Amino acid sequence: MEKKIKIIGAGLAGCEAAHFLAERGVKVTLYEQKPVKYSPAHKSENFAELVCSNSLKSMREDSCQGMLKNEMRHFGSIILENAEKSAVPAGGALAVDRDVFSELITQKVKNHPNITICYEEITEINTDELTIVATGPLTEGALYENIKSMCGQGMSFYDAAAPIVMADSIDMEKVFAASRYGKGDDDYLNCPFNKEEYEAFYEALVNAERAPLKNFEEDLTVYEGCMPVEVMAGRGADTLRYGPMRPVGLRDPRTGHRPWANVQLRCENKEKTMYNLVGFQTNLKFGEQKRVFGMIPGLENAQFVRYGVMHRNSFINSPVVLNNTLNLKEYPNVYFAGQITGMEGYTESSMCGLLAGYFVWCRLNDVQPEIPQLTTICGALLNYITTPNKDFQPMGANMGILPPLENHIRDKRERYMALSKRGKEDIEKINLDF
Repeated sequence: MEKKIKIIGAGLAGCEAAHFLAERGVKVTLYEQKPVKYSPAHKSENFAELVCSNSLKSMREDSCQGMLKNEMRHFGSIILENAEKSAVPAGGALAVDRDVFSELITQKVKNHPNITICYEEITEINTDELTIVATGPLTEGALYENIKSMCGQGMSFYDAAAPIVMADSIDMEKVFAASRYGKGDDDYLNCPFNKEEYEAFYEALVNAERAPLKNFEEDLTVYEGCMPVEVMAGRGADTLRYGPMRPVGLRDPRTGHRPWANVQLRCENKEKTMYNLVGFQTNLKFGEQKRVFGMIPGLENAQFVRYGVMHRNSFINSPVVLNNTLNLKEYPNVYFAGQITGMEGYTESSMCGLLAGYFVWCRLNDVQPEIPQLTTICGALLNYITTPNKDFQPMGANMGILPPLENHIRDKRERYMALSKRGKEDIEKINLDF
């Protein structure tokens, strides 16, 4: 019998799952609603579009994101492969040129002989067909209602994106290039504040007018990892100085001292013509963004390529409805992958797509799947989203979800490296050659 599957959504998870299965001879029909229909956050026709940030976070072996990237490599991730091809300088992080990245992924997927692309909006899932739903956290309309009816309930939280400014509109006399603690090749531009400048900026920020959340629920649940900067500021005057505006690891070459506070700008493309305000996700009105963020030293005359936006993200109640092989308990032909499961983040979403592809491949070959061990980031996340939890919320990669080492290591860096080594050894035990 021909091995075939339907995949809905050509985002990070959908592309990973499609390529993983196609490489193993499975006939994949990949459905993508763009350009027929766009979500409020998507603008490009290409697949695997990054909307909140261009950073896929740390590459360091002793970090949870570095661990996760090792796991993605074991499964043959095309997201990671092409992220490295489209990388832009970002210190120890893996940041990409968004347009180049999406174009590379799109061509890789479209040109695969075992993948057929269908550009249309899917409004209902056929539970008799083997299907991976990878429609992302912006799933809406009839499909959202269909998923909601299948899962018994729908849940949501709010996500936000940071503004982007033109490089040639930044006052280079007021900023300096440097990475924290000297890591990287001065890949960030830094906007240093003195105490008076910060206090004035803080007052303007907390009193700025926010955009109305039209068509959204009144009950605002904000995901901690993408909290709007104005919401974070409302927690206290020093919150930002210990968060996105922390000055640690930096020295202003003009003064020789650490700034009172600091805003970092990260390049958006290889040409370094655009910069993202790191950690400045926001829901301020556009005019307020120009006024308030114009108080950041060096951005007084900044030209905004994109203002920050806020949108609702949706996810299913995975602990209730999903097996640990990512298919629905009630409808076992239907698998879910990506951020809609509650695995929050770009790399996490990609890894979830790889896992869904792997579990489907095992099923097609009548092979018992090997569930990744809890010592791996993907195994720990998979366990988190499929274990009963009355207060379930999306979770990203972090060292806290891993079981401790048998022999405790006091030094954090050494401990994290040992956790990473253990996780890499355990993920490589999963056999993919069958």
